[in-house]
Formats: sequence, structure tokens, C-alpha cells
Amino acid sequence: MANGEPSLTAQVQALMRAGQLGAARSTLEERLQESDEDLEALYLLAVVLRYQGAPEGAQQTLDRLFALDPQHGRGHQERGHLMKSLGRAQDAIEAFTAACRFNPALLASWRALEELLSASGQGARAQQVATQRQQLEQLPKPLLVVHDLLAQGRLLQAEERCRAFLRRHPRQVEGMRLLAQIAMQLGVLDDAEFLLESAVTLSPDHIPAHIDYITALRKRQQFEKAQAQARALLARDPDNVQFQSIFAVESMQRGDYDSALEQFERILARLPDDPVTLTSKGHALKTCGRYDEAVAAYQRAIQAQPRHGEAWYSLANLKTYQFSSAQLEQMRAQLEVRDLPHQDRVYLCFAMGKAREDEQAYEESLTHYAEGNEIKRRQSRYDADRMRAELAAQQAVCTPEFFEARGGYGHQAPDPIFVVGLPRAGSTLLEQILSSHSQVDGTLELPNVLTLSQQLRRRPRPDTASDRSAVAGAYPAILADLSAEDYVRFGEQYIKEARIHRRGAPRFVDKMPNNFRHIGLIHLMLPNAKIIDARREAMACCFSAFKQLFAEGQEFSYSLHDVGRYYADYVRLMEHWDRVLPGKVLRIRHEDVVDDLEGQVRRLLEYCELPFEAQCLRYWETERAVRTPSSEQVRRPIDRGSTEQWRAFEPWLAPLREALEQGQ
Repeated sequence: MANGEPSLTAQVQALMRAGQLGAARSTLEERLQESDEDLEALYLLAVVLRYQGAPEGAQQTLDRLFALDPQHGRGHQERGHLMKSLGRAQDAIEAFTAACRFNPALLASWRALEELLSASGQGARAQQVATQRQQLEQLPKPLLVVHDLLAQGRLLQAEERCRAFLRRHPRQVEGMRLLAQIAMQLGVLDDAEFLLESAVTLSPDHIPAHIDYITALRKRQQFEKAQAQARALLARDPDNVQFQSIFAVESMQRGDYDSALEQFERILARLPDDPVTLTSKGHALKTCGRYDEAVAAYQRAIQAQPRHGEAWYSLANLKTYQFSSAQLEQMRAQLEVRDLPHQDRVYLCFAMGKAREDEQAYEESLTHYAEGNEIKRRQSRYDADRMRAELAAQQAVCTPEFFEARGGYGHQAPDPIFVVGLPRAGSTLLEQILSSHSQVDGTLELPNVLTLSQQLRRRPRPDTASDRSAVAGAYPAILADLSAEDYVRFGEQYIKEARIHRRGAPRFVDKMPNNFRHIGLIHLMLPNAKIIDARREAMACCFSAFKQLFAEGQEFSYSLHDVGRYYADYVRLMEHWDRVLPGKVLRIRHEDVVDDLEGQVRRLLEYCELPFEAQCLRYWETERAVRTPSSEQVRRPIDRGSTEQWRAFEPWLAPLREALEQGQ
């Protein structure tokens, strides 16, 4: 607090220690009158109300807290204490379990959970909890604090504490693992990989570090290396189901679907009704184009566990699947379950949204999409103002004079074709068309450019090297400080890292949509790369993104207002790139592709300096793994009706239209 004032938590704790519960309650209620979404105040008020013997008020306060932050670990811990005080042991167990899942540093929850499980005769599970508790108790206290900060999403504070600890104990493996987890959340994947590789080298038997190392390799899309590490982990204990599952997932990521499906069958031979494995098997089958088998796997997962939201959503995400009336009733029943895990609720909301859309119940459909998005939005740290400022900074730095002074920079390879834009704008279709050409490999949404931008963002500029607060603003300003040699090295590194995804064609596609933010960097390091802007009509594109549940990276899509504002900011930045790099970017409008496929394909290939090949017009015949939500759609000829689907929802899309208009 400013001026030496104690924090709200410190104030309330002092009052509670003095026995002044009424004063503590009044302090918190006053704070909530000023801001009714203050998470700290809501949590503390629930604690005070429990101490005052007002369980109903405490529960209502916790309900308000969970509506704002479904994964508030300390809130779930408080609910556990409340349920325990009321003699509701099973509810307490569920609450403490959630608390431990969302914030593994809460020792009080582990202890209470162990006690409750033992008392209820669940000895085996109690022993598992005891093992976890003992491991936490053995951690150095500074690392327990880091765990807590990380669970609360306070990444910069967690990083500062963790780095301070590692300066004193540079070979402490758990500290290295925690710092790597922070780096992964911040998008600094190469740092995470280095830390975890070092941790595994220092402590080969540290299984959590080994598992995190595999995760870091996967996030860096080093799939062959990740699979090799997963194979080594499995060799330690070939019958370990967790290790089998990890190897299956990494095999799938590498495109080795035979190995993945073989492992899934091994797991299912022992755990035939495991919904997670059945769903993962469905994902593998879907990616391979084995539609009917994928549907059967998802349906088996639902039969095994009707509340397994991911399986319901996976059926909906096939885009072509039609739910039965009985399935609709099943989903409605699950959404009525009060203690349904929040991620399952999100999945079910999006699945119900798609199901009701197919039945033309558009208002109810939108209600479900909005509910799922709102849960995701409250878990997100997305800041529309900050994003607008970041995109404006690109325009301020990357001027015509800036590029003119750096002519001839970069690695001269012509290999990459970048497809940029917004998700759901038709980029997967363009990639499928291009990868149908004999000289082009389709790859993935490669993270390499985004990772490089994060590295540059955290690199101090020469004039601010001693000022850590200046590091966050280093990119894109730091682009002016880099040498010609730097840009050559960046380009060479990109080509080298992309090699693992290629199959021998001279050209390849990188369809990471968010690369539109970094066209200046791309041009400087790979001046001969081709860049295609996949553009779709604003309302259609934005609403399609709103009703698509993205795994990560597209947090602007959780709000109609935010997605509209993001689209407007994207258009503004693309107009800037057109001005400062005239002719650099080819814009392909999805509606034009739908209306004139051959004309747009010829235009696309001419821009990429590729000879026309008729197979590009029959792109749906090209057999390749497609991992995006459009996987089933691009395996069929163009559906013209999809361009106008948003109009059925138009009466309820005023926030989106207003955001688009205000952004112009």
C-alpha cells in the first residue's frame, strides 16, 4: 500500500486477532461497496462470516467469489473449512481437493484433506495426499511462497522471488523447475527448456522435472525430442499408465499416430472406461481423418463419465456432428450440477451453444456461448488497452525510414510462407490449398516468431540495462538497436528450427495467425518470405472466434466487445504494414475464395512465385494431419453457407458491432 498503509489483508487479520470481527466485516463491506469485484475482499469476508457463525452469508460470499474467479484456490480452501465446520465431510473433501488443484501450495488444504480422507475410510487416497503434503513440507519456504504466487497468477512477483532463491541455491532442482514454469507462462520457452534440461541433467530421477521438460519441448514444437524424452520416461516403468499416456500424447504431437493409438489401446486394456484416454484417442483419430472412429471414442468417453465436458465439446468441435435430443437432455442435466468442475462447464457450454445453434435456437445458443466465454474471461489476464498499446508501438517504431535504413538485412532464404490474420478467418483453408502444391509443405501454427518476440521483450536495451522496469517495454523499440548480424542469425535460427516440421519441399507454410503483430520483425530477419493476410468480413470473423473455444493464445475472443476491438486494431496495424512495406503482404479475403476459388488460387500461387497446379483446386483430397478447429471443414469442398451464419445471431450482437465501429 502507498504511504506505508497496511494491505487490506493485514488490516483485517489485525482486527480478527484483536477479536474485532464486526469491525473487520464493516471494513470489508465498505471495500466491496467501492468495488464489488474485489476478490481479496470477498475471500476475507467469507472467512470473517464463518468466524462470526454466519455460514449462509459465508457461502453466498464464496458464490460471488467463484462467479468472478472459479479457480480461486484460497476460496475453495475456505469453502472446505466452512463445509467441515457444518459437518458436511464429502463437500469439504471436494472443496479441499479443488483448493489443492488450483493452488498446490496450500498446506492447510492438504492437511485437512488427508484428515478427512482417513476419517472416511479412504486410506489409499489419504496416503497419496500425505505423500504430496510431505513433499511440500520439505520444500524451502521461499519456494513454497513461489508456488503460491504462481497459483495466484502473480508471475512477476513469483519470478523475482524464485530468481532471488536461485542466486543463493543455483543447483536446487525444484527452484529451477518453478522458474521454468514461470518462463513457460510468460512465453519465454527457450529459457524454460534450458532450465528443465539442466534440472533433468542434475537430477535424472526427478520425475516432475522430467515431465515438465517434455512439456517445454512440446511447446517449442520440438516434437521428435519430446517423444524421445517421453520414451525414456516410459522405459523407466513400462507399466506406468501416466508414462504411457505422456508417450502417447507426444507421439501424436510428432505425427506418429500409430504409436499414439497403440499406447492408448494399452491404457484402455487396463482402464477401459478412462474418459481422458478415450478423448485423447478421439483426438488422434480425428486428426488422422478417421471421423467415425473419433465419434465412437468421444461417445464412449461420455458413456463412461457423462460430466466429462471435453468429450462433449470434442463432438461439437467436429463442426459436422449433430447431437440427438437425448444427448441434449444429458448436457442440460450436467449443466445443472452445482459442483461441476469449471473447465467441464466451459466445455459443456460451448457444446450446448453449438447444439442449439444447429437447432436454430439462436438466442439460447448465444446464451451458452456467452456463459462459457465469461468463465474463461474471468480466468484470463487479457487487457484490451495493453494490447492496443502494443500494436500502436509497432507503428511508432516500424516507420518507412526505419525500414529504409535497414535495407538488405536478414537471412535471404525464400522458404517460408506466413499466413497471418485472426483465427477463424480462413487461414486453414489457405494452408490446405498451399500444402496441396507439390513444392509446399504444410506445417503448424509455429511459435518461433512469438517466442523470439518474447525474448526481445525481456532483453534490456543498451540505455536501460540497469533498469529492470524498462525491460517490459523493450520490444519493439529494441528492433532499432539490433545489428544486421542479429537479423541474419534470427532468420537462420527460424529456418533451422522449422526444419523438423518439413518433409522435403522447398517451401513451407507457417500459419500462426498472431504473427501479424510482428511483420516488421519477420521482414527484417526473412526479407524474402511471403506474407499472406487471411481476411474475413468483420462480423463473421469475430463472431466465429467468439463461439470457438481456443485452447490458448486467443484470449481476446472471450468477449464480444474485446474481439471486436481486437479486429479493429488488427486492421489498423495491417494498414500500417501496407503503407510502410508496400506490396509486401498479399491480402486474401475469405469471401472472395468462396466466390471464385480458381481465381484466388491463381492469385495466391502467382504471389508465392509458384506454378499453377490443378490439385490446389481440389485441396480436400490432400491427405495430411490438420490440427485446427477447421480440420473437418477443409476436408470437404467449400460450404458457401458458412459465410453468413453470424446473421442468425445479429439481433444480439450489438456489443460486437459497437466495438467494431468505435475502433474505426
